Amino acid sequence: MKLALFDLDHTLLPLDSDYSWGVYTQAIGWADPVEFKARNEQFFADYQAGTLDVHAYVRFATDAIRRHGREASLRARERFMAEVIAPAIRPQALELVRSHQRAGEQVVIVTATNRFVTEPIAAAFGVDELIAVDLATGPDGWITGEIAGVPSMREGKVLRMDAWLAARGLAWDRVQATFYSDSMNDLPLLERVDHPVATNPDPRLRAVASQRSWRILDLFPPHP
Repeated sequence: MKLALFDLDHTLLPLDSDYSWGVYTQAIGWADPVEFKARNEQFFADYQAGTLDVHAYVRFATDAIRRHGREASLRARERFMAEVIAPAIRPQALELVRSHQRAGEQVVIVTATNRFVTEPIAAAFGVDELIAVDLATGPDGWITGEIAGVPSMREGKVLRMDAWLAARGLAWDRVQATFYSDSMNDLPLLERVDHPVATNPDPRLRAVASQRSWRILDLFPPHP
């Protein structure tokens, strides 16, 4: 079985969907513009540096949707998809996904961004299998701000893929996997697959990929 695994932010998208959602909630008046901007940028810097406290970040990132409730949040997400995400989906990224699907490979998006933000994005790429940060829900069925299970970040992406394979009666030695990612945070999964592809890589990952003779693919302009 052949697998084509994709990170999402700065890999298939030329932006960070989690960060962009935060900016969007600020723009629609759901967050204090000064305080939110400072905290959002600090969390983003922590992620890029590989030091992000994912539990603290998810509580911060889901605060607005927890306060505004399901219906208002789903309507806001629909507008976010139309205004921010849809214009950012590039033909070359769509074609890359489609090429693996046409070849009969199983495509899976494996992202450190939460499922609330990424589920409609995966659908926009025509991908049914999504591994994302799952959000715990309370008695009312709505998001609590906590993470359910293992967060799909750094080593957690490998653990979540282990579970995904096991649930299908598979193991790494029974599949041939390619993984596309831009981030040094994804080094554990890049090292686990048969064919790592540094895609729009950040400077640290580009250096590692060059040293190890990994394929480097630039779908978008160089990573900042």
